[in-house]
Amino acid sequence: MIALRLNDLRQHSDILRLRSGGSLTVRFVEPRDAQGLQGYFRSLSVRSRYNRFLGAMSELPRTQLDHFIHVGEDDRFSVVATMLVDGIETVVGEARYAFEPDTASFEFGLSIDDRWQGQGIGEGLLKNLECRAAAFGAKRLFGDTLRSNAAMIGLARKSGFAFLPSPGDWKLVRFEKHVDVAPQEIACASWRLAAEQITHQAAA
Repeated sequence: MIALRLNDLRQHSDILRLRSGGSLTVRFVEPRDAQGLQGYFRSLSVRSRYNRFLGAMSELPRTQLDHFIHVGEDDRFSVVATMLVDGIETVVGEARYAFEPDTASFEFGLSIDDRWQGQGIGEGLLKNLECRAAAFGAKRLFGDTLRSNAAMIGLARKSGFAFLPSPGDWKLVRFEKHVDVAPQEIACASWRLAAEQITHQAAA
């Protein structure tokens, strides 16, 4: 398990600039986010929730919510993308990812609030996930989505992912991208530092 203290989580927050000129904060989910995260999922349209979880779901079951808010358990991580709306931090997107060291693979899933789609938030969040994957030393970044999820497929295509059948389920399509970035080339500052630290520890 990759253990992370609360201070470690806050150290790896990123502020992204959107094409609209606004700013987007991507940070790890914390236990205090439980109610807000559940409210976010409830506010998604039925289609968006179905696309995110590959099936019908009105909200996160309690056990799954607990997994989301306890970052690092089973080497799985959750982040939220937030913006200030009328002075209040508002969740406008989220992602959950896992790193598999044996295959150097980084698997992820994400969603964007229906009201905030089309403003570059998904593109920014996906680019940030690429930074996180590179920091782990991943060689492959991938996800699965429904063949009917045109928004996710379009985002992945625009971001340079290749497409192939998803193993074991004809209803899904897999999108993946090769990651070949040296620590000093990682675009996100906090994750460039994390990669350099991981490289240093491995060499020690």
